[in-house]
Amino acid sequence: MCCRDLNRRGFVGLSAIGAAGAAWFSPAAGANAAQTSWAANRWDPERAFTTPAKPLVIQPVLMYAVPKRKVASSWKSWGGVQSEESAAEEAARIAGELETLAKTAGFPLRVNSVLKVRSADDVERVRSAAADVRVIYPATGSGSLLRACIPADGNAILFVRHRSGPVYYWYEALSVRYLKTERPQPAPQNAADTPRISVEDVVVDDPTELSWRLRALYAVKNCRATRIVALGGAGGKYAGDAPRIARERFGLDIVEAGYDDFSKRIRSALNDAGRMQTATRWAGQYLAMPGTALDTDRKFVVNGFVLYGAFKDLMEEHGASAFTINSCMGTIMPMAETTACLTLSLLNDEGLLAFCESDFVIIPAGVLLRYIAGTPVFLHNSTFPHHAMVTCAHCTGPRRMDGARYEPVRVVTHYESEYGAAPKVEIPVGQEVSFIDPDYTSGRWVGIRGVVEGNPFYDVCRSQQDVKILGNWKKLLHEVRDSHWVMVYGDHLNAIGYAAARFGLTWDTLSET
Repeated sequence: MCCRDLNRRGFVGLSAIGAAGAAWFSPAAGANAAQTSWAANRWDPERAFTTPAKPLVIQPVLMYAVPKRKVASSWKSWGGVQSEESAAEEAARIAGELETLAKTAGFPLRVNSVLKVRSADDVERVRSAAADVRVIYPATGSGSLLRACIPADGNAILFVRHRSGPVYYWYEALSVRYLKTERPQPAPQNAADTPRISVEDVVVDDPTELSWRLRALYAVKNCRATRIVALGGAGGKYAGDAPRIARERFGLDIVEAGYDDFSKRIRSALNDAGRMQTATRWAGQYLAMPGTALDTDRKFVVNGFVLYGAFKDLMEEHGASAFTINSCMGTIMPMAETTACLTLSLLNDEGLLAFCESDFVIIPAGVLLRYIAGTPVFLHNSTFPHHAMVTCAHCTGPRRMDGARYEPVRVVTHYESEYGAAPKVEIPVGQEVSFIDPDYTSGRWVGIRGVVEGNPFYDVCRSQQDVKILGNWKKLLHEVRDSHWVMVYGDHLNAIGYAAARFGLTWDTLSET
């Protein structure tokens, strides 16, 4: 049996910033990280899964008008919010709905008080409110007022009502005069009337539709705030410009760390009796977990925990929540007397972001997907698709892929070297998954959904799944790049596509959601 119920007590708060999570954003927090010993509870498999992230701050705005009655004349528009009393009721309804959404969203949201807007003077209060996104509720009011409420720069979502409350005038009046569309439209006569948000930024009635859009914007915010340590330097598989693109397009703060310094760190740790004793205890705890089998030398697991301590020291000293390693199939092995595979799995399982091969073609997608899903991602090799099937394989699979339970694992050697410790993680058959497949650094991503059909043991990288592709799998034949993909549990294609647009990416999906 695997320990499927382990840590469910902490799953509800998987995206909250705890004291430990917040510390990752401050370099000062790790200034004293490299201590002479490691705390015994530094690695703890029962610790609640935590996402080191900043909350998304939203500013709700209720736009309305109070018309005056005119005899024998059309004096009001459509809509059920046309008085101060009905506006007050609607503002309270909005606040309650957003409070409920914040409690159930699964990621940290901070909701400002609802601002009511009737005139251009009211808009000035909206503009001065600090927020990551405006959620505008245009109940009634003019087109010029709506344009004034939409920020010139930044994020906005329009929420209109059909059946969820008093019907809104703008449920009828919204059009491509105010919204961007993929289809060419005539240029407006007045440049100020150029649409600033898209038809994709409109939600009708459904809090779920609002929630995944907010989740996507939360992921964009935190992706752009990510500091990542690249041990051995930053690279890109078949794309040398990948580190530059990762910095410029995605805002990743890449800290490159050299092996000369790290070799001294790891050698010191391996020669430190106290650290070795701690790593040995951690290894014993890991191997005693239900669903864990050992098929390699135990010392490789112990040394994997030594590497875990050294990697975390490096991350904390740089205030980084993410880590990647270059030359992980060579340089690190004689230095650490193990492989980095199990170590990266451990970091992902506790809520940090850890990737092998320092491939900045895929790492931005992995960071974004990690924040969208709120759970670990699996960076893996792709294979040639056939009969709606692909195999996903790498030696660094996380076990805690849903953020709560630990999937069964066999700890074996790294495949290519037949050395060290690597997890062969078993993902449940029938598990739905989402993928991002970047088209190198062209600015185009491909989205795919699938269902796990098996966990074979081919002569390939150790964590491996045969996955049935949902949708037009034959289109995937034209996307064969011998590249890395990232996988996550669940269907997140809508949120990924919404977030991708914020980075100026072209988003193509093979699987409708």
